[in-house]
Amino acid sequence: MNILVTGANGFVGRNLVSQLENIASGKARNYAIAGEELHVLCYDVDSDPAVLEEYCRRADFVFNLAGVNRPEDPSEFMKGNFGFASVLLDTLKKCGNSCPVMISSSTQAALDNPYGESKRAGEELLFEYGRETGAKVLVYRFPNVFGKWCRPNYNSAVATFCHNIAHGLPIRVNDPSVVMHLVYIDDVVDELIGALSGDEHRAGVFCEVPVVHEITLGGIVDLLYSFRDMQQDLEVPDLGDAFTKKLYSTYLSYLPKEKFCYPLKMNVDNRGSFTEIIRTPDRGQFSVNISKPGITKGEHWHHTKNEKFVVVSGHGLVQLRKIGTDEVINFEVCGEKMEVVEMIPGYTHNIINLSDTEDLVTFMWANEAFNPERPDTYFEPVEQ
Repeated sequence: MNILVTGANGFVGRNLVSQLENIASGKARNYAIAGEELHVLCYDVDSDPAVLEEYCRRADFVFNLAGVNRPEDPSEFMKGNFGFASVLLDTLKKCGNSCPVMISSSTQAALDNPYGESKRAGEELLFEYGRETGAKVLVYRFPNVFGKWCRPNYNSAVATFCHNIAHGLPIRVNDPSVVMHLVYIDDVVDELIGALSGDEHRAGVFCEVPVVHEITLGGIVDLLYSFRDMQQDLEVPDLGDAFTKKLYSTYLSYLPKEKFCYPLKMNVDNRGSFTEIIRTPDRGQFSVNISKPGITKGEHWHHTKNEKFVVVSGHGLVQLRKIGTDEVINFEVCGEKMEVVEMIPGYTHNIINLSDTEDLVTFMWANEAFNPERPDTYFEPVEQ
């Protein structure tokens, strides 16, 4: 299958092309077209116009993502959003190619402004083309699209906010109560790839992305500022919420390279170190513990708090004893055979580095972040 993508270097185009290439190379197998031989024909504003006719002759499906969002002269809207669509469709007709054609429109096509009028004209042109040639046409009226690679300070408030907050720049919010309707770029790409197999979603004469998120502008800003603070707080967002998960991935894609890495506070003493990595309000605390050779750590128990230990390097012994009993339960652990040892409420426990020369490195999860006001931690040796 030969797939022509116009506007291939734009926001949606780059994401679509990259996933089509993943499918073509066999890296992405979770699509109906996986396993087919795909050839992606990329065309953009800086492409040689001479290749357009060749691509139109070869294409089995056309994604027309070319368009203008914020020109210096409003007259450029019609030229970019209607004019190129006309050239593309005329070229397809010249080549006698009636393959399916998709066009990227906008919910603003319903509005009477230069951008909306140009998008609406492009829609009407494609519908007329479909009636004239019998070709299948797919008109997508996208709401606000957000995700990685979207250009800030251009046509997306989300991209601008992500970029500015990630770079410590101010943002301007005129009305935080404005309700936004957004679609995520990966959902857009999945929908477009589904359309290649005839599995597009339709609403009347238009096509649509089925997953739309609704949130106020102020809600978006609040989330983005919370993401900014997470490197200091060691928190992670509520990834159980689909929109939060997608917005967090989007925000990370705008981080400057100097913020890709950030330091952690290592609590160091003569026994080794303990370093917290992540803390969450509802999924507990994640840490790394390093014990020097021959060192025993722990020797305490909890009423409700529970933990999981995984030794990732070294050779050690984890011991547990139920409070009020004498039986000691032993688990010999090492990095060559990783396994989880549960720290059970009501059992005092420890971890011993059995090596004389190597550090013992243990990944630890606790069901709650440490609270110095209510630590739920009581000293008692395992072996009495």
